[in-house]
Amino acid sequence: MSVRELVVLGTASQVPTRHRNHNGYLLRWDGQGILFDPGEGTQRQMLRAGVAAHDLNRICVTHFHGDHSLGLAGVIQRINLDQVPHPVTAHYPASGQRFFERLRYATAYRETVRLTEAPVDADGPLAVTGAYTLDARLLSHPVESYGYRLTEPDGRRILPERLAAHGIKGPDVGRIQRDGVLGGVTLDEVSEVRRGQRFAFVMDTRLCDGVHALAEGADMLVIESTFLDEDVRLATDHGHLTAGQAAAVARDAGVRHLVLTHFSQRYSDPAEFERQARAAGFEGELSVARDLMRIPVPKR
Repeated sequence: MSVRELVVLGTASQVPTRHRNHNGYLLRWDGQGILFDPGEGTQRQMLRAGVAAHDLNRICVTHFHGDHSLGLAGVIQRINLDQVPHPVTAHYPASGQRFFERLRYATAYRETVRLTEAPVDADGPLAVTGAYTLDARLLSHPVESYGYRLTEPDGRRILPERLAAHGIKGPDVGRIQRDGVLGGVTLDEVSEVRRGQRFAFVMDTRLCDGVHALAEGADMLVIESTFLDEDVRLATDHGHLTAGQAAAVARDAGVRHLVLTHFSQRYSDPAEFERQARAAGFEGELSVARDLMRIPVPKR
């Protein structure tokens, strides 16, 4: 049975708190697992969330600030300790190659798994599989940072009333799906395009073209909202977004489910992020992320 969900492993920016671990997000996409921004403590959070090293197929790092990458060392060593039977690919800014290597080889261990390094140095597609295309877009932060986006290929939705109108039933339904035509009736006549699901991941950044491109038409947008709107000057100075800015991006992009995360320790009331997001006019599904939350990707 296919599962598409976001498992939130941590939601804190800069430093962990009593209630928030450093960043960490696992996207389950059918049989694939993509780990985003494993901050310090991610390996333990995976254990608490019931996530195994065997679940990981890709690791995507937006940038090399510690709250987004210090957990890499432990996760990589755990992948090798558990002898994950499939290759794992790591995407990260090419400008941070030295940081990736330091984290990958932070201490001695036995390498048993093929870890493919796939550094990112430009906007565009990183991987194309049968299940999704993975793209990257440059963001605006004091260090080079990239956001990521998964796009499922479009499919087709069979329309029962059109099948009935053409007298197509039983095994013939499978035949027209397979062959594209049956007795002069085309697949287009009995079906419609089902747009593939779209998932976007946007971390530390100011407003920029990359943010809007990643968010456009996303079924789920996971986006940082480090600051509340009254601290917009701080957000701009440090290369971050406010709750209202993140929500306005989602509103204008037609996002279906907005997930706010990466919260500054200065705020004690998570509900205020939701209030400001709604005040910015976002009317879709909205989650203010908590550690260990599981959030389904909206179905098409």
